[in-house]
Amino acid sequence: MGRRYIRYLRYAVQGSVVFFLLYAGYRFSLFVDYYSSAAGAGPAPVDRPPSVEGFLPIGALMSLKLWVTEGIFDRIHPAGLVIFIAAVFTALILKKGFCGWICPVGTFSDLAGGIGKKIFGRNFRLPSLVDYPLRAMKYLLLLFFFFAVVVKMPSFVILQFLEGDYYKIADVKLLYFFTDMSTTTAVALGALVALSVFFRNFWRRYLCPYGALLGLASTCSPLKISRNEDACIHCSRCTRACPSGIPVEFKRRVASPECTGCLTCVSNCPAPGAIDMRAGGRRIHPLVFVALLVLLFFGSIGVGKLAGKWNSSVGPEEYHRIIPCVSLLRHP
Repeated sequence: MGRRYIRYLRYAVQGSVVFFLLYAGYRFSLFVDYYSSAAGAGPAPVDRPPSVEGFLPIGALMSLKLWVTEGIFDRIHPAGLVIFIAAVFTALILKKGFCGWICPVGTFSDLAGGIGKKIFGRNFRLPSLVDYPLRAMKYLLLLFFFFAVVVKMPSFVILQFLEGDYYKIADVKLLYFFTDMSTTTAVALGALVALSVFFRNFWRRYLCPYGALLGLASTCSPLKISRNEDACIHCSRCTRACPSGIPVEFKRRVASPECTGCLTCVSNCPAPGAIDMRAGGRRIHPLVFVALLVLLFFGSIGVGKLAGKWNSSVGPEEYHRIIPCVSLLRHP
């Protein structure tokens, strides 16, 4: 059990990301409050944190199509596109490490599952006849968004949407989605939290189209969780510990798009050399994997910043005009 440090390292990375995003959310709320109160006519005393755009993946998908087809990089929410590209690029190289180590939704889902395990002594699992069809839901949602945006939506329509008032404050509307929550929203989120307490990673396992996309991209990754049959003692700890419910103890190489690269199976394995992350036949040390993950994801964001593709071009005058009317804006 000498690799318990992996789980604490994961907690540290996840906690750091959540702390940063909570701080960014607080600053963003101050930014929005300034413009919604109509106090003054100049820029807000608090800078708008571009990182909040990471919660706009559908807009980022639209922006990606526009960039690929027309060479136009989103000027309204450029950070959203940069974060989206960084997550996909990371998945292509380092599995779904974004989901397992960085995504804040995944972190809170892990936390809910941990609470459930403390209360009930275990996490429940749905029967296979229910589990497999439900797992297909996130891929169906991904297919819907892919068809609606990539296949059907013309580039000029995307550009018109991205330049419109609705999209300029899509992040503001998302903030109000949580701070001015409707009863329907509260019930839906409460149900998701409750389901995550009973069934570990319910959202990520069954409903997250973003995770589905990264999972498909991760199948191209040269890195895979690999099991050494000669060293394996078949204690089943890896299978029981896997947040994605993968039967690791029966796999030579875990090629499933459900694998998040969280290394939980590695940290729970008591047999030295039985389970490791490998690229081909070469073992990748857990610390090296985590360092590469952090460097690749945040390094990609750094490249976006250096290229001037991070800060929105929406100015104070537009925010003063649009944010006070946010409740009146509807999808065009």
